[in-house]
Amino acid sequence: MSKIISIHSYRGGTGKSNTTANLASIVASFGNRVAIVDTDIQSPGIHVLFGFSENNMDRCLNDYLWGRCAITDTACNVSSLLPKLADKGELYLIPSSIKAGEIARVLREGYDVGLLTDGFQELIELLDLDYLFIDTHPGLNEETLLSITISDILLLILRPDQQDFQGTAVTVDVARQLEVPKILMTINKAPESLDFDDLKQQVETIYKIPVVGVLPHSDKMMLLASQGVFALRYPDDPLTKVVEGIAKQIMA
Repeated sequence: MSKIISIHSYRGGTGKSNTTANLASIVASFGNRVAIVDTDIQSPGIHVLFGFSENNMDRCLNDYLWGRCAITDTACNVSSLLPKLADKGELYLIPSSIKAGEIARVLREGYDVGLLTDGFQELIELLDLDYLFIDTHPGLNEETLLSITISDILLLILRPDQQDFQGTAVTVDVARQLEVPKILMTINKAPESLDFDDLKQQVETIYKIPVVGVLPHSDKMMLLASQGVFALRYPDDPLTKVVEGIAKQIMA
């Protein structure tokens, strides 16, 4: 049975796309067939981590939403980036367009959000996926609510910041009303001076949701500057080990 995992944050800048890319890559490296869909159509970015730009991006999610092609035509196989990939493992990326005209059209005209549901199911069936990761738009809008509604797992990312805490409470409330089967939480960019166990306990007490990982602030991550997937570039880094732990809980 395939799983749909939505990665969401109430605000931008939480490291949502980086976390999505790292988790999906690790899950695929365990021999699973995995795809990532970038539904942050207004401000896409995850494609950069996999080496795509406007110049080498052929088809994207926008082409499917405008009826120009099937959604499977937008799936880029990025499995070659994964070292030591198990025999049946595959990783696909369905990027969103970074062309100004395409983004402006979405903002001006919108699109049929129902097409996303159909597209997700087609990807799962035609690519024979074990896991579909959805990199959502920050905050709560129509496509985000759709992604949350159809998810088997919702992974919320927040920083140890009061604005994040308040906004995340709203998302948790909505997710519970939508009866998401499983809600998990990850704290990102935590200063190393904090007591991580105490921080984890505080957040779990506030939201009554399990915290599956506390990711420390990493200068190495900052210096990488989105020029690759951190877990693939630094497989032995302590940050990667925390992400691996989160990936294993998702696979469990």
